[in-house]
Amino acid sequence: MSTGDPAAHPPRRVGAGWFTLFTLAWLALWMVQLTPLQLLIPLQLDTPDDAGGWISGVVTSGLILAAGGLAGVVAGPLSGALSDRTRGAFGRRRPWALGGVVLASASLVGIAFASGPWGVGAAWIGVSIGTAVASAAFTALIADQLTSQRGTASAAVSSSQALGIVVGVGVITLLELGVVTGYLVLAVFLAVVGVIAALVLPDPPAAAAVPRPKRTVSARLATLARGDFSWLLTSRLVVNIGNALGTSLLLFFLLYGIGSEPTGAEDQLLLLILIYTLFVVISSIAAGMVSDRTGRRVPIAVGSAVIQGIAAIVLAALPTLTTAMLAAGLLGVGYGAYMSVSLALGTDLLQDEEDHARDLGFVNVAANLGQLLGPLIGAALVAAVGGFWLLFAAAGVISIVGGVMTLAIRGADWREPVSALR
Repeated sequence: MSTGDPAAHPPRRVGAGWFTLFTLAWLALWMVQLTPLQLLIPLQLDTPDDAGGWISGVVTSGLILAAGGLAGVVAGPLSGALSDRTRGAFGRRRPWALGGVVLASASLVGIAFASGPWGVGAAWIGVSIGTAVASAAFTALIADQLTSQRGTASAAVSSSQALGIVVGVGVITLLELGVVTGYLVLAVFLAVVGVIAALVLPDPPAAAAVPRPKRTVSARLATLARGDFSWLLTSRLVVNIGNALGTSLLLFFLLYGIGSEPTGAEDQLLLLILIYTLFVVISSIAAGMVSDRTGRRVPIAVGSAVIQGIAAIVLAALPTLTTAMLAAGLLGVGYGAYMSVSLALGTDLLQDEEDHARDLGFVNVAANLGQLLGPLIGAALVAAVGGFWLLFAAAGVISIVGGVMTLAIRGADWREPVSALR
């Protein structure tokens, strides 16, 4: 149950200015996480002439991305918990948002000039930690400041994820910036937008806490194991693994799965991302608004994850560019709706105001870990069969299983609005 000074309770609604800055911050964060994952790191580590061939590049990329994901698993919830307890006139979330932005921007400069897997890996871990810290801070603003617009704010996060991919990959591909320049452009954009958003978005100092019995660390962590919240975390992890399996190795699929030429493969990747983005943006906004109005987030989350799974299974059965375009649209519909609604559901399930950022840090980690473990699992599946059919089949099954897990939230009462059952 929420606690704290009633005067500190968040306003019911915020205006267009708040949403504009919030969305731009997330656009920058997603660009620097996903553009390297989709394009820059694969290009940096592609090794078609090495003894291990192109599969060696796939495996190396998967290991590096997984290492970054594990670093983010620790950094996100830890920084969130520390921001929950940060006191001072500068605010609770702002210092951590600024620190994460600075670290990620500096690490992007480092990875631009890195050579070899070890250098790239070390710099990518820095990017992952920085974005995890900043993401935890910005996500906490949803719970801190909103009540009736959480689905809409969550849709801003999800649609920015898709736009981040298309803007990042599109700018680098269409302007032919190259790997080094691409990283530097991302670093500058994050530094400018992230700092402005962190400084301008409201972040009032925390009110004095109401005296309460001191809880042990184990008692605080026990809130994460309660049924509804743990099912949400598990579902987000599994659905995001399914999504990452279906999307993170697309450049390699285009090059070696359907035999596209390198230049053509980059253009095809951009086309698929454009299709994916269009449907993610539309579905995330629509699903977020509908879930705000009805309060029934669980059935939307389940249905959208199933749609994502169907998209991957279609591509496993018919691996062609045409099928990939169809799958990109379906995947966008499913993933966009799932991510916006499941994040809003996570804010609905929060219990203690003193742990908002920490708990939402775990909500972010569940998604980010899935996205960054996906390439590692996918690389193993590709290496096991020397192709991509098993990768997409696994993506389909895992996505559907993750969606079904959401039905466990509220048990037999899952049809009821979560807000009515808190």
